[in-house]
Amino acid sequence: METTAFQDAMGGNHCWGCGKDNPKGLQIKSYWEGEEAVCTFHPRPEHMAGPTHILNGGIIATLLDCHTVCTAMAALYRAEGREIGEGPVIWCATAKLEVTYLRPTPIDRPVHLRARVEEIAGRKVRVSCTLYSEGLECARADVLAVRVPEEWRTGPGR
Repeated sequence: METTAFQDAMGGNHCWGCGKDNPKGLQIKSYWEGEEAVCTFHPRPEHMAGPTHILNGGIIATLLDCHTVCTAMAALYRAEGREIGEGPVIWCATAKLEVTYLRPTPIDRPVHLRARVEEIAGRKVRVSCTLYSEGLECARADVLAVRVPEEWRTGPGR
């Protein structure tokens, strides 16, 4: 497994889920493990659903979304033969996020995500991802990430 997280090589990322530049965010870390991207996240008590022992579904969706979009960006860098952050910036946005919740996810233990790039077609990258807790599949997602111009990331007039 690589030692530098995708997110740590992406400057200017203020996303609440995956941005290393957002000190109040979840700050997930994703790594290549062969052809899959992996992430381990340690939920905190404030990430609870209505029942305090269950991880909130919105947090689960954010984990799946951010891990897969960062995987898409890393895959595009890989396809161009570049390290993340090397040369012109590659940035993606979520075009589709389809989440299936399979069982409640306990909040008192780490969750593990495994993502796989299913297809790269021009600016579009389709990624599938599964979220596990103690080896049990709790949720899965199918995500379509679309490459956007760098100006999209920095906003108008910045």
